[in-house]
Amino acid sequence: MIGRALLWLVLTFGVATPLALVAAIALGEAAEGIPPVRFPWNGGAATDSLVLIATDPFYVGALLSSLEVAALTAAACVALAFPMALGIVRARPGPRIWLLAAVMLPFWTGFLPRMGAWIGLFRDSGWINGVLVEFGLPAQQMLYTDAAMLVGMVHAYLPFAVLPLFGVLLRLDPRLEEAAADLGAGPVARLVTVVLPQAAPGIAAAFLLVFIPAAGEYVIPELLGPPSATLVGRVVVQEFFQNRDWPVAAALSLGLLVVLLPPLWLYQRLGTQG
Repeated sequence: MIGRALLWLVLTFGVATPLALVAAIALGEAAEGIPPVRFPWNGGAATDSLVLIATDPFYVGALLSSLEVAALTAAACVALAFPMALGIVRARPGPRIWLLAAVMLPFWTGFLPRMGAWIGLFRDSGWINGVLVEFGLPAQQMLYTDAAMLVGMVHAYLPFAVLPLFGVLLRLDPRLEEAAADLGAGPVARLVTVVLPQAAPGIAAAFLLVFIPAAGEYVIPELLGPPSATLVGRVVVQEFFQNRDWPVAAALSLGLLVVLLPPLWLYQRLGTQG
């Protein structure tokens, strides 16, 4: 009984209340003062901000760009995570523990130091360009590019794809592969016809587990991405702190949440089936 009450308390004050506050700001009007918004209950009810983020090409483009970056990140993470998870599952129990520890190692280190390491690698006087110059090759602009941003995103979210795939692959029945081998199927054929179909729900779940948080990422694009990258996280910060247009910032946040509701529902369905 206490556990259920605690759960409702957490949901109310940790989820419902902040969401209601964001919705109230989105339905308000920008105003002078602190805070710079006139709330609906003070006569400032308006849907202008919601209409703006749904119709203005700038805000629609920010949403689409964020979804595109998130999809690329999730696809790259799954492509790398599947062979990693498969290798960990098929490793002996002793090495398997150390391989899992290596996957979880980023969780034991600070986020900003990890991004700082990528900056040290990609900057004009960084280690990669230093190696290129040593071999007589011209230095390349790597930092503040789409490629650097994608590398940082994949590095940050890769464990979120490896761990669920590891759990799915660990539960596969090895006798099915043995039966396929007895029937003459080679390693590639067994992978395509036996392993991948069984792991498909886990692959989809891993993709969504990366895609959903990556769509709202702000820090990595800000540190590694190009200044011209117009993503939801950047626009929200700009509207909130620079333009002090809280209703537009809140409306854009709600817009991203609405766009992510179908992936969230699908992820929940996959988790229930699993």
